[in-house]
Amino acid sequence: MATPRKNKTARRVLAAGAGLATVGALVAAMPSAGASGDVFAAGQGNGKGWGRMVDVQLLSFNDLHGNLEPPAGSSGQVTRTKADGTAEKIDAGGVEYLATHLRQARQGNRYSVTAAAGDLIGASPLLSGLFHDEPTIGALNQLDLDVTSVGNHEFDEGAVELARMQNGGCHPTAGCFVKGEEFEGADFPYLAANVTNEKTGKPLLDPYFIWEKDGVRIGFIGVTLEGTPNVVTAEGVKGLKFGDEVETINKYTKVLERKGVKSIVALVHEGGMPASQAVDYNCDGNGDGEGEGVSGAIVDIAKKVSPQVDALVTGHTHQAYVCSIPDPAGKPRLVTSASSFGKLYTDTTLTYDRATKDIVRTAVASANHIVTRDVPKAADVTKLIEDWRTIAAPVANRPQGFIAADINGRGSTAYEKPLGDLIADAQLEGLAPADKGGAQLALMNPGGIRSDLVFKASGAEGDGVVTYGESFTVQPFTNMMNVVDLTGANLITALKQQVSGSNLNSVKILQISKGLTYTLDMTKTGADRVVDGTIKLNGEAIDPSKTYRVAMNEFLAGGGDGFAALATGTNKLVGASDLDVFNAYLASRSSASAPLPVPAANRITVVQ
Repeated sequence: MATPRKNKTARRVLAAGAGLATVGALVAAMPSAGASGDVFAAGQGNGKGWGRMVDVQLLSFNDLHGNLEPPAGSSGQVTRTKADGTAEKIDAGGVEYLATHLRQARQGNRYSVTAAAGDLIGASPLLSGLFHDEPTIGALNQLDLDVTSVGNHEFDEGAVELARMQNGGCHPTAGCFVKGEEFEGADFPYLAANVTNEKTGKPLLDPYFIWEKDGVRIGFIGVTLEGTPNVVTAEGVKGLKFGDEVETINKYTKVLERKGVKSIVALVHEGGMPASQAVDYNCDGNGDGEGEGVSGAIVDIAKKVSPQVDALVTGHTHQAYVCSIPDPAGKPRLVTSASSFGKLYTDTTLTYDRATKDIVRTAVASANHIVTRDVPKAADVTKLIEDWRTIAAPVANRPQGFIAADINGRGSTAYEKPLGDLIADAQLEGLAPADKGGAQLALMNPGGIRSDLVFKASGAEGDGVVTYGESFTVQPFTNMMNVVDLTGANLITALKQQVSGSNLNSVKILQISKGLTYTLDMTKTGADRVVDGTIKLNGEAIDPSKTYRVAMNEFLAGGGDGFAALATGTNKLVGASDLDVFNAYLASRSSASAPLPVPAANRITVVQ
C-alpha cells in the first residue's frame, strides 16, 4: 500500500521551521505598477518561458473531508446554469477523478503549484475515518498537493494527532493499519499561522511556506478561523490559542517581505455565502470588482488583509465562488472557494513579474471547474482506494437497517431536515430509559449530519440497505451522548441562540426529536425569530421554571456552535456514542419488509 515518497525537504522548499467543464471566470482589474511605475497588460512577455512575465498556475481546493470515493446522493452533485437559464445537476467528486482533472490541468504549465484551504480530513466517511484519515493523507500525497492551511476539522482528534498527520508514525492506540508499514505522514506542509501554544506562544505548525521554481517565488500563509474552539470539541483544541485571521496574515506578510517574497497568497479556512448556489454564479455581475454577490466572514477579512497579499483561497462554508473583493487600498483582489468534498477545483493564473517579484493584479484570472466523472480514473489513486477498501470491507458492509427512500440530511436545504428528525428520534429512544438517562427530548446539531442516507448507494448492497459505512458517513465523529438536566428557561434560550448571537447571520437550526414543536418566523430578526409561547413538548408549553432531561451529543453539551445555554446542564449522564445509538435505532425500527419511511419534517413551523 505504500506509495513512492517525494523528498519532503524539496517539496517544502522554504517552509518556516516554527514547529510541528469550466464554470465561471474572473479577471481582477487592479492596475499593478512595475519597478519603474509601468502598468503591464495581461499576457505581456508570453508568460510561459524565461521572460520577465511568467504565468504561474495555482490549482486549489478545500473541505475534502476525507471523501475519497465519489460522494453519494446530493452530497455528490453540483448545480450549473444551462444556456437557457435553467439549472442542471451534475454528479461530481471522487479523488480518482480529482487526480485526473488536476493532472490534465497541469499539462503545458511550466509553473504550477497546488494548494488547499483546510478541512481536508475530519468528519470523513468510513473509508478514511476508520483509519484516522491516513488514507486521505496518502491520496493527497498522490495528488501532488504542495501546501494547505489547517481547518477546524484538522483538530477533531487534537494537536498530537494533527502532528502525526504531518510527520507520520503509527496511531498511538490503533497501531499500524498495514502490517509492516508505518504511516509516513504528509509530503506537504500544513500551515497554522494563527494557532499557537497557549504556554509558549509559538505556532503549532509552520506559519508560512515559500514555493520556488526557477527564481519565481510565491509565499503562502495559512490560517484557520479564529472561532475554531466554538466548532470543535474542547479536548481537540486543549492548550491551543487561535488568533485573529487578519492580524496573523498581516504579521507574516511582513515576515515574507523581509525575506524578499513579494508575491503572497493567503490560505484561509473561513468563507462566505454566494447569493446563488450555482457553481457558475458571477459574484461580480456588475463588473465593479466589489464582490457584492458574496457575504459572510470572508468579506470582512478580505477587506482588511494587507494589500501586499495578492489572492485569498478560502473554505469552511462549502460554497463555490470566484469573486473580487477590494483590499484596504480599494483595489479588487481575488477570493476563491471550490465547494467541498472534491467536487470542484479552482484554476487561477497568477502573472509574476520577475523584475518586481510581484503578481501583476491586472493579469490575475481564475475559474472553478467541475470534477466530472467522465474522465479516466487515476490508476494509482484507484489502487490506494481499493487497498483500503479491502481492509475496511468487513466493517463497512455490515447491514444496519433499511430505508424506504432517500432520507436527506446534508443535501436538504430546509431548516428541519428529514435525517435530522431521524437522528434526534434515535437519540431520544436510546436515552429515554431511566437507566440510560431518562431523556424527554433530544437535540442534534445540523453540522454534525455529514451526508444523506441514500436508498440506492454504490450498488454493493441491496436497495434500501443501510450499511455501517453509510451510517458512519452520516455521523463520523463518534461523539458520546450526554443526558443533562436543563431548565425550561435555558432550553428556550438555547432555541433562541439558533438565530442570535454568533448564529445571527448564519443560523444553526437544531434538529429536534418528536414531541418538541415551535414556530420559527424568519420575517423577524434575531432571537425574536423563535416565537414566544409556541415552544411545546408533547403539546404542553415549556415551563421556564421546570427541569427537563435533554439528550444531546457531547459537542452540544459543551456549548458548541454558539449554544452556551446548553452548557448549563447539570446531573450529566454519559451514554453510548451517537453512531452506536443511531445504528441501534436502525436495527430495532426497520427490516427488509418494513423499511423506515422518510420523516415528515413537520416539527418546526417556518414562516418566511
